Amino acid sequence: MTKLQNKIDFAALISVSRANANGDPLNGNRPRTDYNGFGEMSDVCIKRKIRNRMQDLGEAIFVRSEDRADDGFGSLSERASAALEGIKDREEYARTACEKWLDVRTFGQVFAFKDSKGLSVGVRGPVSIHQAVSVSPIEIESLQITKSVNGEKSEKGANRTSDTMGTKHFVRFGLYVVKGSINVQLAEKTGFSYEDAQLVKESLRTLFVNDASAARPDGSMEVLTLYWWEHNCRDGQYSSAQVHRSLQVRQKNPDSLPESADDYRITLEELPGLVPEILHGV
Repeated sequence: MTKLQNKIDFAALISVSRANANGDPLNGNRPRTDYNGFGEMSDVCIKRKIRNRMQDLGEAIFVRSEDRADDGFGSLSERASAALEGIKDREEYARTACEKWLDVRTFGQVFAFKDSKGLSVGVRGPVSIHQAVSVSPIEIESLQITKSVNGEKSEKGANRTSDTMGTKHFVRFGLYVVKGSINVQLAEKTGFSYEDAQLVKESLRTLFVNDASAARPDGSMEVLTLYWWEHNCRDGQYSSAQVHRSLQVRQKNPDSLPESADDYRITLEELPGLVPEILHGV
């Protein structure tokens, strides 16, 4: 493994077309928005998809969704106990967890379970990701849906089960921006390597591969472009805020509803000595 020596910043443009990018369970699973109507995807949602892609790429992942828990463990506590049983020293515990699981040395993790006999360990990860926000306010549409099939056999002589009503929400079109950074100092503590950074880059580029669902049909969500800035020093030639601001996305006609990424003007402000790698997403 090659030691990560230079700071990395990144940003990705994500298009959402007639899909629910990230439903809000406290609002009837409607797509998340702020008070001004701009669409949002939480950092937790984005990290979940990155973890799934890491697992698809053959990496060991600690925090797995229930449908991807293919190692026989039903909880994080069971998974941690099986791999870290008998380790009492906090530093050794954290080091072993980072060596075993890519997502732990990437995003960090808190280990505080009932069966750990009072041992509580926190790991700070080097990869930080902002919540994604749409460039323009989004328009949300809703559809009434019905389930007109019998889920269970009715008793003899009983009436047929009535149809079940529901509502499906989706974003008509939205262009979202995801921003993030990789810190060298924290990477040294968790053992996060340059090769790990390349896995993060590939996971971001292919973020929605194997992610289709009824709320996000194949092709409805797409990573258009991934911008990847590798600095020439540990602390970065520019601040992350400066780097992220250098990517400017503006709607060409603010008075009309955007229907595709072609309705936006995308420009990169030149930062002397720092040129991003630009990749087309999937």
